[in-house]
Amino acid sequence: MGEHRPTRRNVLKAVGGTSAALALGGGGVLAAAATASAAGDGRGLRIMEAGESDPRMWYYRFQTAAIGWNPAVNVLLPDDYHTSGRRYPVLYLLHGGGTDQDFITWDRLHIRDLTAGKPIIVVMPDGGHAGWYSNPVSSLVGPRNWETFHIEQLIPWIDDNFRTYAEYDGRAVGGFSMGGFGALKYAAKYWGHFASVSSHSGPASLRGPAAGINGGVVHWANASSAAIELGGGMVYGMPWDQNRVSMDNPCERVESYRNKRIFMVAGTSPLPTFWDRFNETAVLDTQREFRGFLGRAGIPHEWHEVDGGHWVRPDLFSQDLDGIIDRLRKA
Repeated sequence: MGEHRPTRRNVLKAVGGTSAALALGGGGVLAAAATASAAGDGRGLRIMEAGESDPRMWYYRFQTAAIGWNPAVNVLLPDDYHTSGRRYPVLYLLHGGGTDQDFITWDRLHIRDLTAGKPIIVVMPDGGHAGWYSNPVSSLVGPRNWETFHIEQLIPWIDDNFRTYAEYDGRAVGGFSMGGFGALKYAAKYWGHFASVSSHSGPASLRGPAAGINGGVVHWANASSAAIELGGGMVYGMPWDQNRVSMDNPCERVESYRNKRIFMVAGTSPLPTFWDRFNETAVLDTQREFRGFLGRAGIPHEWHEVDGGHWVRPDLFSQDLDGIIDRLRKA
């Protein structure tokens, strides 16, 4: 397959975001790039902008009928990608929710340093302020079908345009906060796509108690998406679309995690601010519920409960990354 090789530009600004009211921490991808050729690629995507900030970090902005604006994607390549001629496994790394892109970003986590020398491609796609990695029940601001964009369009486009292993053992998915939930959801709902799944401070149950509220994560997803993503629309609707909740709920899809590598992190002592406390208490409650289901099913999983609140821990991210590379097909 051919590779897109746009003119070199200093274009990358940020990947990620922050914890915000009514939303799990993190944000979207923003960048400014010179306009590139807007040729379609047959996957429902049209490249509107493209460039690179260095030989490893490539940036794209797409037009797609799945999203009512042009979402961006950053692709972080291995150090030797341009010279090795080899194929590489891919980690799809999902951000959290929120409106402030300056608090915690994958770039501020020094993602380039953490992946230096690692034989893996890292794809960091936009997922909206509170898109919840879903096709929502309703939207009053146009299409926001993030699940369609990521699964049906972006993954095939990456496999078509980079030297990847387009197979189960060639892909992992992970994320922070809302992105951690998205990773768990995608890994189960699209079982054949990902051999490894990681959730860093991401909720793991939709129906169970979260921070003392039954079905708290569904309420959370509905409220945050209505407030900052869908103009009053909702991911799961009110009343809930019960089938959609069940399809997305990790605790109702436990068998779909069998034979996958599973890695989870939750903080045990969140900071004394309301949203951080609510975020990480909900994460801890739901991850414990999910781990109980996995344990009773005899499905191996690695989990860490550590001091602190709602953020990514670089040491555990590095440990996770090494485990991902060990699990996936080798470059």
